Amino acid sequence: MQLGSDGIQSCASCHFHAGADNRSKNQLNPGAGNVFDIGGNPNYQLTAADYPFHKLSDSNNRSSTVIADSNDITGDQGVFKAKYVDVNPGSAQDIVTPLKDDVFNVNSTNVRQVTGRNSPSTINAVFNFRNFWDGRAQNIFNGVNEFGSRDPNAFVLKATNPNRILDVRVNLKNSSLASQAVGPPLSAFETAAESLPIAPLRATLSETTGEVTVIEATTQEVIKDSSGVVNVDSLSGVSSDVAKQAKPPKSPKPSKPLRPLKRVGRKLGKKLTVLRPLGKQLVATDDSVLGSYSRASQLGLNVATYATLIQQAFKPEWWRSNLIVQVDPTTGDRTILRKPAGALSTIQYTLMEYNFSLFFGLAVQAYESTLVSNNSPFDQYFDGNASALSDRQKRGLEVFQNQGKCINCHGGAEFTNASVKNVKDERLERMIMGDSEEAIYDNGFYNIAVRPTSEDLGVGGNDPFGNPLSESRLAQKGLFEKLLGEKPNIKVSATQRIAADGAFKTPGLRNVELTAPYFHNGGQLTLEQVVEFYNRGGDFHEQNIDNLDADIQNLNLSAENKADLVDFLKSLTDDRVRYQRAPFDHPQLFVPNGHPGDRNSNTDSGNAQATDQLLEIPAVGRNGGNSIINFLASSQ
Repeated sequence: MQLGSDGIQSCASCHFHAGADNRSKNQLNPGAGNVFDIGGNPNYQLTAADYPFHKLSDSNNRSSTVIADSNDITGDQGVFKAKYVDVNPGSAQDIVTPLKDDVFNVNSTNVRQVTGRNSPSTINAVFNFRNFWDGRAQNIFNGVNEFGSRDPNAFVLKATNPNRILDVRVNLKNSSLASQAVGPPLSAFETAAESLPIAPLRATLSETTGEVTVIEATTQEVIKDSSGVVNVDSLSGVSSDVAKQAKPPKSPKPSKPLRPLKRVGRKLGKKLTVLRPLGKQLVATDDSVLGSYSRASQLGLNVATYATLIQQAFKPEWWRSNLIVQVDPTTGDRTILRKPAGALSTIQYTLMEYNFSLFFGLAVQAYESTLVSNNSPFDQYFDGNASALSDRQKRGLEVFQNQGKCINCHGGAEFTNASVKNVKDERLERMIMGDSEEAIYDNGFYNIAVRPTSEDLGVGGNDPFGNPLSESRLAQKGLFEKLLGEKPNIKVSATQRIAADGAFKTPGLRNVELTAPYFHNGGQLTLEQVVEFYNRGGDFHEQNIDNLDADIQNLNLSAENKADLVDFLKSLTDDRVRYQRAPFDHPQLFVPNGHPGDRNSNTDSGNAQATDQLLEIPAVGRNGGNSIINFLASSQ
């Protein structure tokens, strides 16, 4: 809860319920046009009658009369609109300036903003090759942001000894969880102080004179010698791998991204390293991960600061140095200085603070990697317990594998074709599309006609550097190997048709009973509505035909087929998730749950922002607790 600039928001704020979010008040994003079709205003309490967002007179016939249609999105409430100013040392709440929000306000009082996509579950996300709906969280973690080897400016600092630091690249494969972890915190910070291209540096502190020499690693140009004289000897002993970080020897500086790239590590590290871990939350003494660190009835862990945990978990070359980095808040220029005896200013960073994104990403990945659900009735059935599935569920499995065509996208034990196992050797695939013509697409990403393609391009969009998120398009542009570090498994010609626009990552289906609402827009409330959507061949079949997956077609399922399929999907629920048993137990959490009042009125907290209404999620230990309650009590 100390992660967000408001001192409340955290990763779990949108992933506390079976890895997803079951809040139903102030959860609407108006979509393109910024007009709330449902409810008319933000801070609206959703009801079951609002779903599905595309209503037909005959739910089995996509060509029947449209009763209602909305491009609204069931998203996840985040922070208030504000300009980030600075950290407030020793406090979880940052200094921000509220900004007028023309969209998320009730009678000119700001309410919390809501994301433009519904949050997918973090449970079993470790098996995804890429993460986020649009796949922007890359399989390779660069230690800085979600864009992996696509970002030419992504460097962390390494201390070859306490008196020498140098910019290095981090390229950790199969780490899309770390990539996704460092993405959301960026949205809480409205500073672009480090958005300029970074020329990799190496700096040395002389043990005899105390002077610092800084050299640009790619050109060997002396950028700063505080004594006015180049001390060549001070560079001796720099590890040979530094040269490998700077090839070719005189390569140009990386280009500036099309829009500012924020760096989560610097300010977040400045704030969190001095705070007590989980300092606003109770931790159960029998918590399966943190029980031994619990302070019982006192808030937080029995570890004084996050800095202590970093020192225990990571090698010292990533956090211990006698040098600091000063970052100009206007230009982003870096100055390397000797660490002073006194306190640092808020634009001066220790090595630990500067590299915080590296620690944060890897720590979140390590935790989320434990969130593996693999003990559902379905698993027990395939482990040899023939009675684990009912007869109806067994019939539903037949529908899933055959007439329903579900398995064609939700394959494998992960129930998604976007898995590491399925994608790693076949990132690109050829496929016959909905119009019976061939195209190449990103394996695991499909346009299934949830909404018109133009509303949200998904993996068909671009990264901040102007390059396609779609790996198929990267291959077509000859950029695949350059940006992703390996050759594409398929040669793509300049004229080859690419199916990427409006395509989204296939989510896994485990615990799907608990993770309503469904799809990237959160537009379906129940599994029954989802099955009806597929049975009629989607909602925008004809409109999306240029990018449509071929399996999105009339399935002609009977009422019994549909009921059997829904029952089978419920067999994928792991009771450890339902009852919050280890490894799905957790500390106490308070999450924003709309604002007192309604869509027509609320209470101003005194700074043009609405008073928060917080929902407590009690701490639960390894033995679990009560069954979790679904979104709008759906599927219960």
